[in-house]
Amino acid sequence: MTNEKNSDIYSPIRLNNQLCFPLYACAKEVVRQYRKPLEVLNLTYTQYIVMMVLWEFGSLTEGELGGKVHLDSGTLAPLLKRLEKQGFINRIRPESNERKLLISLTEQGADLKDKAVNVPREMDGCIPLSEEELILLKKLLDKALMKM
Repeated sequence: MTNEKNSDIYSPIRLNNQLCFPLYACAKEVVRQYRKPLEVLNLTYTQYIVMMVLWEFGSLTEGELGGKVHLDSGTLAPLLKRLEKQGFINRIRPESNERKLLISLTEQGADLKDKAVNVPREMDGCIPLSEEELILLKKLLDKALMKM
């Protein structure tokens, strides 16, 4: 039988005392809510993130792209192969440096941007916070991510 004095040592491992759990659960729920609008684009959430970076920056190396979306090569490479198979991107090894893999949009991938423009509007309200709270949350998460 555990007495109350000793039970305090277990406080750090109680689920309701964790910051990581609500971050994980909220992220999982938001990604789930993205499924429906992304079905129209034939993209998963992670593919959508990669496509947004390519729409914004154009051609990037696999390493540059991975850095922007916080994915390692082991996770990013199969995702890029699927996007290439779908006809959205090209993966090219330049003759000048065959160790690098250049990722660029195909015409079909570039055209998908026009359809994707509706996704953020469809996601409005998926996180039940005020606009000010959402701005603060984004600012705090960006700050934490920059330090990781």
